[in-house]
Amino acid sequence: MDEDFFQYLFDKQAKAPKLPANEIIADWAIRLIQLLYPENRSSNFENLKALQEQREKLKYELVGLLQASGQTFEANQIADDFFNGLQELYNVLDTDISAAYEGDPAAISRLEIIRSYPGFYAICLYRIAHFLQKRSVPLIPRILTEHAHARTGIDIHPSAEIGEYFYIDHGTGVVIGETTKIGRNVKIYQGVTLGALSVSKELAGKKRHPTVEDRVVIYAGATILGGKTIIGHDSVVGGNVWLTESILPFATVYHSPVITIRNINELN
Repeated sequence: MDEDFFQYLFDKQAKAPKLPANEIIADWAIRLIQLLYPENRSSNFENLKALQEQREKLKYELVGLLQASGQTFEANQIADDFFNGLQELYNVLDTDISAAYEGDPAAISRLEIIRSYPGFYAICLYRIAHFLQKRSVPLIPRILTEHAHARTGIDIHPSAEIGEYFYIDHGTGVVIGETTKIGRNVKIYQGVTLGALSVSKELAGKKRHPTVEDRVVIYAGATILGGKTIIGHDSVVGGNVWLTESILPFATVYHSPVITIRNINELN
């Protein structure tokens, strides 16, 4: 029996994809972020040529990853498109830094956000993964966002559509589902779920997750579910709110439990 099982495992390896380990894929993305933000590097490039050579090295590595994932014929074109759009990626990430700096009274500097904010780290990995996901690259986008999930507790599906100036404060426990659409200048606190009403496999490929319009704030612990649920622009969703229906623009939704506070003198 053992011999049959190990023969099965031996035969199985021939069919397994030759994609590098998840850590290697995540390391590629981390070095890309370091290229864009020297604040994350321990040393500088000696000259402009060295920086450009690092760009070409990362591009070459991306081609290899794409080919290993099954994108044999399109690998070079996808890598070209990705690195041709590097400045655009940088510009969008800079808006996310601005959102964090302007939206967090505790933020001392942009450097602090780049080096230490888990929300920014997760957003960086998401934005890289989202580009690849749009080009139908298999597995790699999900590996990148799951790396961010494991490191930060922030789970963003690479297919989610997220606008500029996005800020996740604290971040732990945030879940943003596959078909979520988020506008510009949206701020989300820890424990927020943008999820589906049902996890039935029959709903695959359909809009299952909410739409959040521009300039919305969603406070800690809020749960917003459903593909038809729209959070109108300039709205505020309070902590621990459970929403499965749309709200109009400029609305405020809050959960108001009955809380009794007794003074210690009343107990004597």
